[in-house]
Amino acid sequence: MKAYNKLLWILFVFFAIIIGLYPFGYILSDTLAQNGLLSQKPDEITTNSLWSTLFYIHIFLGGIALLSGWSQFHEKLRKRKIKLHRVLGKVYLVSVLISGISGVYIAIYAEGGIVAKLGFLGLAIAWLFTSITAYLRIKKKNVTAHKKWMIRSFALTFAAVTLRIWLPFLQYGIGMDFISAYVIIAWLCWVPNLLGAEWKVKRLA
Repeated sequence: MKAYNKLLWILFVFFAIIIGLYPFGYILSDTLAQNGLLSQKPDEITTNSLWSTLFYIHIFLGGIALLSGWSQFHEKLRKRKIKLHRVLGKVYLVSVLISGISGVYIAIYAEGGIVAKLGFLGLAIAWLFTSITAYLRIKKKNVTAHKKWMIRSFALTFAAVTLRIWLPFLQYGIGMDFISAYVIIAWLCWVPNLLGAEWKVKRLA
């Protein structure tokens, strides 16, 4: 069981770092913009300066949330480096707040109609709610409640990872077209994550 848990932890950290760094690929190469999710957007959206600005804010700060958030669950690091834990926690919270707010706007323009829009809008709102609640709990010195809400918050942050796992699986593994897959992904990328977080939280109770 210990070996299994260690493997899960390694995969958790690996994907958090890889997908956290993923947005920076947009700076280094045009390939992501030409072949990634942006390639599925109509020109009237991608050429909209407000949408483009908020899109890049959303993905870059979402990446920083992934990069700063995973270490918060390393128990030894958290206990030995409490100041670092607090600094990274603040970086994480600010990143989530700004990325989440921009995500609300981005969700309105999601491909796939009202079902996809509501899915991504629900993700953005839940992300903001769980993260703010986690902050308010630690302000009241309720460490246990803070930890539980942070588990929920990061499970939603991890939607950036699960989206990039499920989307190619549905498209290339099952053979779904992009729009059909995207409608499902709008919910699949975060609802199972949140359910898993609730299972984890119940085990801490």
